[in-house]
Amino acid sequence: MAVPWEKYFRLALQEKLSTKIQGRNVDHVPPPLLRLLEKRQELVDADQGLQAQKEVFQTMKASLKQRWEQLEQKEQELKGSFVRFEKFLQDAEARRSRALRRAAEERQLAGRREAEALRLRAQLEELQRERARLQRRLWRLEPCARLLGQVLEQLPEFQEVPELVARFDCLADTQAALRLTERQRLAELGEARARLQRLRDAWQDELLRQGQRRAQLLEQLEAARERTLHWESKCIQIQNTAAEKTLLLGRTRMAALNLFQLVCQHQRRPPALDIEDTEGHLEQVKLFILDLSTMLAGLHQAKPSIPAS
Repeated sequence: MAVPWEKYFRLALQEKLSTKIQGRNVDHVPPPLLRLLEKRQELVDADQGLQAQKEVFQTMKASLKQRWEQLEQKEQELKGSFVRFEKFLQDAEARRSRALRRAAEERQLAGRREAEALRLRAQLEELQRERARLQRRLWRLEPCARLLGQVLEQLPEFQEVPELVARFDCLADTQAALRLTERQRLAELGEARARLQRLRDAWQDELLRQGQRRAQLLEQLEAARERTLHWESKCIQIQNTAAEKTLLLGRTRMAALNLFQLVCQHQRRPPALDIEDTEGHLEQVKLFILDLSTMLAGLHQAKPSIPAS
């Protein structure tokens, strides 16, 4: 650190004076005094050194304090600068974000405007083509317009061309409606003819089926007649057989009754059974025949044998 000028000159003067004294009296000063002077000189030098160091320390301390204050001031300034820089960065970031957002919006807007411009350009081209087409149509219809003007002159009931065109459109619509109705009627007529043809085909098929069914029924009727004749003959045969059986049964019953009556006469007792009880009659006749058989068998056994001559 720098030493103040006054202290510097005083120290330099003291050093010169001590050097002169030592140069002059070194030969005439006693050794003890010389040593004392040396010691004193050393103390003075040490004191001066300490004083100089103290002054240097104070100066350094003041300088350090000043430097510290300057550093604190600079720190405060840096803090303020940092805060301002942070604010500046935030503002810059915000401005950058806004700028990016505006740029994105502008790009989107530019894209939309470009798309709108393309659409309008395409629409303009379409309108130009439509205009050219209408112009060509107008050129083609120019003779028709002149013709309509001439027709309008010949038809006093029409005042203007739109009335004539409206009348023509009405007649054209009526003609189209009539043609549509005619096509509908023709379509309905075609459908009716198709239905009639289908009905005719179906009637032919049904007639054929009914003929086949009639033939089958006739065959079934003929078979039924044959079966009826067969069963009638069977019935007549059965009836004849039944009559014969009935007659035979009647004769058998009469025969059984006669035999029963003969048995009753032979046994000399009145008939105890009903006339219709044929089974009882036959049972009595059977018992009578068994009794006769037993009697005949007993007679044959009791008859003596004739000796041979």
